[in-house]
Amino acid sequence: MRKLMTKIICTLVLCMLASCQRGSTSYTTRDFSCPGMEWRPIPLWFWNNTTVRGDEVERQLEQMVLADGYGGCAILPFGGGFGPGYLSAEYFEVYGRAVETARRMGAHMSVYDEYGFPSGSMGAINGSGVTTFMNNHPGYTVKRLDKTEFGVQGGARLERRLELRGRLMSLVAWNRGTNGMVNLRPMLQSEGELVWDVPEGEWTVMCFECVTDGDPNVDYLSQEAVSLFVHDTHEAYLSRLPGAFRGTVVSTFFDEPTMYRAQGRMWTDDFNERYEQAYGSSPELLYPALWYDIGPVTAAARNRLFGLRSELYARAFMGTISQWAAGHGILATGHQDQEEIANPTSVAGDLMKAGKYLSMPGIDKIGGGRPTEDFYKVVSSSANCWDKDYVMSETYGAMGNIPVETMYQVAVEQYTKGVNHLIPHAVWYDDRNVTFLPELSWRNPLYNAELPRFNRFLSRLNYMLARPGRHMADVAVIYPIETQYAGHYLDGPRGYYEGGVAVPGTDYPMVSRLLTDSLGVDFTYLHPEVLDDRCLVEGGRLRMQNRVNSEEFSVVILPGMDAISAGNLQRVEEAWRAGVTVVFTTQTPSRSADLEGDDEAVRQAVARMLQGQGGRPALFVPRPTASSLAAALAERTDVPDVCFSGGEHPFNYLHKVIRGRDVYLFGNIDATPCRLAVTLRRPMQGALLMDPHTGLTSEPELATTADGRLQLQLLLQPNRAVFLVDGALVGQNGVLPGGVGNP
Repeated sequence: MRKLMTKIICTLVLCMLASCQRGSTSYTTRDFSCPGMEWRPIPLWFWNNTTVRGDEVERQLEQMVLADGYGGCAILPFGGGFGPGYLSAEYFEVYGRAVETARRMGAHMSVYDEYGFPSGSMGAINGSGVTTFMNNHPGYTVKRLDKTEFGVQGGARLERRLELRGRLMSLVAWNRGTNGMVNLRPMLQSEGELVWDVPEGEWTVMCFECVTDGDPNVDYLSQEAVSLFVHDTHEAYLSRLPGAFRGTVVSTFFDEPTMYRAQGRMWTDDFNERYEQAYGSSPELLYPALWYDIGPVTAAARNRLFGLRSELYARAFMGTISQWAAGHGILATGHQDQEEIANPTSVAGDLMKAGKYLSMPGIDKIGGGRPTEDFYKVVSSSANCWDKDYVMSETYGAMGNIPVETMYQVAVEQYTKGVNHLIPHAVWYDDRNVTFLPELSWRNPLYNAELPRFNRFLSRLNYMLARPGRHMADVAVIYPIETQYAGHYLDGPRGYYEGGVAVPGTDYPMVSRLLTDSLGVDFTYLHPEVLDDRCLVEGGRLRMQNRVNSEEFSVVILPGMDAISAGNLQRVEEAWRAGVTVVFTTQTPSRSADLEGDDEAVRQAVARMLQGQGGRPALFVPRPTASSLAAALAERTDVPDVCFSGGEHPFNYLHKVIRGRDVYLFGNIDATPCRLAVTLRRPMQGALLMDPHTGLTSEPELATTADGRLQLQLLLQPNRAVFLVDGALVGQNGVLPGGVGNP
């Protein structure tokens, strides 16, 4: 007991010392070596399938902090055998013991907003099985868009009773020969009787209804419904444990919402009204495009409809939760289910936009062979585009008893691709009844010896990167969501869980992997909305203008695109005329994503760039490989930010500018040691190497190339990383440097 109390006192002293530096964006060698509690990772802590006791909660949380080196916990009630009852007085009594223990130790907590997962039902799935939210609010659960259709011959009167089961969204007749559309809503009489004098031709009558699906989760597209969910869950924690939100609780966490529910046809009752507010017209004649190619307007119609659905989803669910969290001085984070689907239209909707309204966009790296690593850059770029400081990854769930080296490899890859807040999955209250391995705590002999070192490693990564700064990359990749919308349709052959439709020509995950892993080239995805609203061409560069994260690009890649909006294409062509290198891969745009757009104008603009009518010809890479992309990038006229030479493969890297000074993270995610010459475009004075594995700081040997750039030789073992930092940012022994510029 005396040893335990000594550890607790030492922990509190370290936290008090570290808290003095929280407001600073400078570094010290002391704090890097031993980061404060606020930089430690906060794992998911499953309270799994058993009755949880307050004394055991206190004991386990103390061990998590003192023995494992965690910085707190995010409690996840789980399984039908869990007790006490979710959100009951007894539940909050036990939960309060965790809060008091965390407060006493200077640790922090994240409020996980569900019993089981996904977020939205209050225990119906992976929890008690009781449909609590549905029972409380029966009209506010997931809705589905249904279609019924039948053919009619022209030249006669149609009289038919329609059996309507939900809210009528659209009633139209489609002439498949001419692609003509007729709005039949005015012909619908009382009690569902449709009377229509059918013009000549073969027509298909389609009736689209929004119905209650039966899924027990909240209507993710409705702000009103999500507000009820927040009231029942988040507000319950606030009202029962108000003191927790004064420094101990630092965030909320949602888990695996998705639009693949309702058979991928998730909809909401007021969709048409929302559309009219956004666009000033009715969407009813566009509904057939959700299933069929209705002619030249198909790509644009799908962009309007699927694009609005994604916006409603992001704003209603993620936005409502984030607004509540911000109102109480904490962050909001979480992640989607099935983030690894290249066509996210009926899954996350738009994986970049899913992070737009969050203070900490997130992703989930789990087992099952899912290629999540191809999508880290999507989520970190969401943060870059919408000027967010933090990027989260829930990591290691269901990956089995992986080797410790694999844990390091995954972490190095995530942090070099923009993550700065890794949430380990997971610690289990009952470690004899673990559902998703690994169990990452002091009790597991596979990990307990290494966990303290590993968590210090994560803490040092967080300490260096989880703070405001500018991301530096020369290359922008346009996020091809408009092409995904244009190629998507409901009830696709892949099934709703796999996204329904694999859109032809989609190559952006491969382009991402080739750039970062094969060529050592970092980049930022630009969302089409951001390209329109936050980017301009200036000084021969495409510049993204944010308050903190302003970036500038000399290369723009348009990966596998079929459809593009006029605004995006005009901005790309403007950048090309100013000297920015433009590269198309796999396929070039040929359709407009705008209802008022012109497909021929799209093709002509692309042809002008490829033929060099007004500048150096743009490049087309029909089959992207490491060599073909490298050859295209070699055509650029500027000097790259970072270059690697002399080895078999490059490092992965991240470059941030913090308070006007440079911070680089280099990582080796390959299976062999690698020694490379690293050449930097930006000058540095008094550079330091800071090792997140050991906490040690040293001075590198820097050389100057013939063209005046800095160069150093760097050797990294497999799954190892190192920071290269401008020494002006780093103080010694806790004394902060002065005179450093703004971000």
